[in-house]
Amino acid sequence: MAASAATGMAGAVKDPVVRMHGFRGLRPSGSIPLGRSLLARPLMPSSSSPGIIRAICSPVKTDPSEVKRSKVEIFKEQSNFLRYPLNEELLTDAPNINEAATQLIKFHGSYQQTNRDERGRRSYQFMLRTKNPCGKVSNKLYLAMDKLADEFGIGTLRLTTRQTFQLHGILKKNLKTVMSTIIQNMGSTLGACGDLNRNVLAPAAPYTTKEYIFAQETAENIASLLTPQSGAYYDLWVDGEKIMSAEPPEVVKARNDNSHGTNFPDSPEPIYGTQFLPRKFKVAVTVPRDNSVDILTNDIGVVVVSDSDGEPQGFNIYVGGGMGRTHRVETTFPRLGQPLGYVPKEDVLYAVKAIVVTQREHGRRDDRKYSRMKYLVDEWGIDKFRSVVEQYYGKKFETFRELPEWEFSSYVGWHEQGDGALFCGLHVDNGRIGGTMKKILREIIEKYNLNVCLTPNQNIILCDIDRSWKEPITTALAQAGLLDPRYVDPLNITAMACPALPLCPLAITEAERGIPNVLKRVRAIFDKVGIKNDESVVIRVTGCPNGCARPYMAELGFVGDGPNSYQIWLGGSPNQTTLAKCFMNKVKIQDLEKVLEPLFYYWRVKRLESEPFGVFTTRTGFDKLQEIVDKWEGIKE
Repeated sequence: MAASAATGMAGAVKDPVVRMHGFRGLRPSGSIPLGRSLLARPLMPSSSSPGIIRAICSPVKTDPSEVKRSKVEIFKEQSNFLRYPLNEELLTDAPNINEAATQLIKFHGSYQQTNRDERGRRSYQFMLRTKNPCGKVSNKLYLAMDKLADEFGIGTLRLTTRQTFQLHGILKKNLKTVMSTIIQNMGSTLGACGDLNRNVLAPAAPYTTKEYIFAQETAENIASLLTPQSGAYYDLWVDGEKIMSAEPPEVVKARNDNSHGTNFPDSPEPIYGTQFLPRKFKVAVTVPRDNSVDILTNDIGVVVVSDSDGEPQGFNIYVGGGMGRTHRVETTFPRLGQPLGYVPKEDVLYAVKAIVVTQREHGRRDDRKYSRMKYLVDEWGIDKFRSVVEQYYGKKFETFRELPEWEFSSYVGWHEQGDGALFCGLHVDNGRIGGTMKKILREIIEKYNLNVCLTPNQNIILCDIDRSWKEPITTALAQAGLLDPRYVDPLNITAMACPALPLCPLAITEAERGIPNVLKRVRAIFDKVGIKNDESVVIRVTGCPNGCARPYMAELGFVGDGPNSYQIWLGGSPNQTTLAKCFMNKVKIQDLEKVLEPLFYYWRVKRLESEPFGVFTTRTGFDKLQEIVDKWEGIKE
């Protein structure tokens, strides 16, 4: 990380920042130099460090060699816990909000955007993202979201790769109406974006086994534990009225516990403080074998461990996963989570909190390219990271328990829940629900009073279906274009793309609008080289290197690196346990066949029995694959 630190600092100098005293661990109040403005901050346990613990929170003149903080850190600090200046900006007649407010509204679940297809003017609008732990959406909330999309959005609902909804096209003047409607229908957007814990993933399948129920309950508890507490969200959007369900007592107890110096005493944000986290933070919970959540791509991955009777006993914990990277900056990279250890089930909230606090205290705040926890784990190594976490946890982690092989399941089609009812998983291309599909899906959900679950693969599950409803629901779904999975191309079932253009400000090229054509061309190549119709590869497309659709786990990943141009990543596995690597840069969209045809042909003729494409590319090696592409002259009879 020495190289990354130097690179990060060099790149960050271009941005105007206020130089701050660096976060260099915690110290008792007696050790702080006079004349510096400070706020309360927790202390690592130490019998020799009594007294009030404080941390720097305002600009000071410092030695140039000291670590500086990014602008976003200053915006957070001066915001009065995410209120100012967003509260003032929302009241102006302008269609947009200023830079500081743009950063703060992310914590409330919204991004300011413009339509990049429109030239010559900026039409400001906002994207809202909900927060739905486990992807659970009540009947009431789904119907409210459907209506809001028509009344205030662009008429579509977008299912995300983190089991949430996105509404696009919301005008500033309508933000409060839309936000308050979501809240009043027992939904939330709080923490769906921003430098804090995002939506907590868990298997969307509504199985009634002890493991699945426990995984979902744990995900909901972690989401509750790490939800902001200051009340700013409710102040801004529902005039201070807190509309929320009661929290489990174990969550309240874990949040308030400060026996190991994790909390900010007397702060409206006991875990986050004024600065929240250095960057976004992602958590997923699952059961053994079920990797529908891409468990290794998260900052924290939590896996239920049960005894021989299926009774949950505790959790294995992975740390340090993450997808985002920056083009041409080799010190940024995607990373898989690695085993940290095992905790008894009653300790999981304390362990998760300790990991979050470790990132809060030691994650980089000077250069946001390096602020994700994966860089801290990579720099320190897992042993040092574990040691520091254990100081906040107050215990040693037990040995990581052995797990079976991971499997991916999309849960499309009809399935038994285990309680006599059925659930039906629906494949939705790129998660975009609109038109006739949206209309009929609403009618079904409303008529049968169904709850739904959103999946991490941009699909939706209809839950708690009476057996007598299966036939009429199947008929209605066919009318909506939501086909039985037997009639959907396998390439589409596992494919994902981020929204990208025209609304995402980070997009370099197309993703959602481009992937239908990519999938058709891949299937045409399959047909040409003799690959059967029931065969598939995992394809994911993103319009930039931030990795929202997790392309670095795909067997074949496309990462936008220029207008109509992509990096091609190869080597992921169908069960999402292997990191892909960059095979080629700057491949123009019109030239895909020149690269993919030789690769798929050689996969067909040279693969081992049942060898997946990603495994084949890794075994063959990129040098050989490049030679195959360079020398390709077409299929020889």
